[in-house]
Amino acid sequence: MLTLSNMTSPFTTFHLTGVPGLEAAHVWISIPFCCLYTIALSGNSMILFVIITEQSLHEPMYYFLSMLSATDLGLIVSTMSTTLIVLWFDLREISLDDCIVQMFFLHGFTVIETGILVAMAFDRFVAICDPLRYNTILTNARILQIVLVILLRMIVLLVPTLLLLKRLSFCKMNVLSHSYCYHPDVLKLSCSDTRPNSFWGLIGLILTSGIDIPCIIISYTMIIRSVLSIASPTEQHKAFSTCVSHIGAVALFYIPMITLSLVHRFGQSAPKIVQTMMSNVYLILPPVLNPVIYSLKTAQLRGALLKLLLAKSPPMSG
Repeated sequence: MLTLSNMTSPFTTFHLTGVPGLEAAHVWISIPFCCLYTIALSGNSMILFVIITEQSLHEPMYYFLSMLSATDLGLIVSTMSTTLIVLWFDLREISLDDCIVQMFFLHGFTVIETGILVAMAFDRFVAICDPLRYNTILTNARILQIVLVILLRMIVLLVPTLLLLKRLSFCKMNVLSHSYCYHPDVLKLSCSDTRPNSFWGLIGLILTSGIDIPCIIISYTMIIRSVLSIASPTEQHKAFSTCVSHIGAVALFYIPMITLSLVHRFGQSAPKIVQTMMSNVYLILPPVLNPVIYSLKTAQLRGALLKLLLAKSPPMSG
């Protein structure tokens, strides 16, 4: 009876996981993590600073890029602390309330980022398909409306998700698959009825990726049709080149996210290290590579960044 009572008593603490099978090397593994975090934090902070301070970059395209950088910073910061604490100090315990707070920021910034990627696709669509009306369509007021809709959607979807999670009981060995709290990972440890959670999660998926991915595909279908109608190959190349960085950002965001979701749903038999690697790729890769892609592919931004770096460089001694 005592054993049964212990098994069915509610747990309010979870145990985070570092890199399964390589616990002894966690301190060494933390070195590449710290390098990637530093690159992501410095790269996105620099882009954000340049766009805010450089008057020539105060255009809709760069406003959306600054929002993307701010969101990437939020994603990194929301998970960096628990990951490094696990790798450095082997402190794995996290309370349910702390877990919910981390999930709010992690999944909140994820929902915001997918909305920003749609806004950036719309920006490219207007710039290429209706360039004469670009400034009248994407006014500052319209951009503010888009941002408010993105934030409102995040709150409406996420608050019920976390409130539904709060009502659950957890009576299993609460070992999470990652070094941070990921909603599907926490949900599968519950011994309560999770059907309302799964139903609302499905609604959330439909109202985010289910809408956003088709919108991006439709935007680029219309962009391709418009560009192919241009007679000059030079103009075609110029038009397509303005979309390359955004297409890269979309691929970097959605491919790891979809892969991680599939691993969680269908890959229970996969080695634990596979889930760990996918979870880290999903969170770290976009914030690390987005600044690199946009800096290399956007001449105006690249020029502003070089100007900033050269201005901060010490003068050469004669």
